[in-house]
Amino acid sequence: MMLKKGDRVEVIDDALAGVVQDVQNDSITIKTEDGFLMNFEAQELVKIEDSLAIEDVSDFDMEQVIKQKTPDKPRRSERIKPKERIAPPMEVDLHIHQLVKSSRHMSNHEMLNLQLDHARHKLEFAIQKRIPKIVFIHGKGEGVLKMELEYLLGRYSNVKFYDADYQKYGLGATEVYVFQNA
Repeated sequence: MMLKKGDRVEVIDDALAGVVQDVQNDSITIKTEDGFLMNFEAQELVKIEDSLAIEDVSDFDMEQVIKQKTPDKPRRSERIKPKERIAPPMEVDLHIHQLVKSSRHMSNHEMLNLQLDHARHKLEFAIQKRIPKIVFIHGKGEGVLKMELEYLLGRYSNVKFYDADYQKYGLGATEVYVFQNA
């Protein structure tokens, strides 16, 4: 699939969508719906088709559209339990089999570096997108990944981290709270 400037795309591994701004060989720059420019490889993106472009909406009578979309009687809002309200919106699984198809020819050092690079990328993404909480699922194992992850998180002054909810994750996860600057 060839992408070209102006195509609407979604990122396969993230909840991101945007419009292609530039194509350089296999590197694609998109402008997200939030207005950020981000670079991806072509295989990380999928083209999406819009049945109705935003420019086409101006031809409609907006009052009529709003009237059709507004329900006659107010709907009851679904009650969200307090525990669900504070649940972290972003989970990042750092198990090696979630990151690569096969780790057969990788050394332990290479796998650890890949996992830490992925964690750093997701943490930077969360800071950039102002996502307040992230859970890194690292598993129990011998604790090497957990120690290295804590070392990585300790280098950020705007994050606080602690063991994630034991009932949900057991001992194999770390929850990170990102302090947002105004």
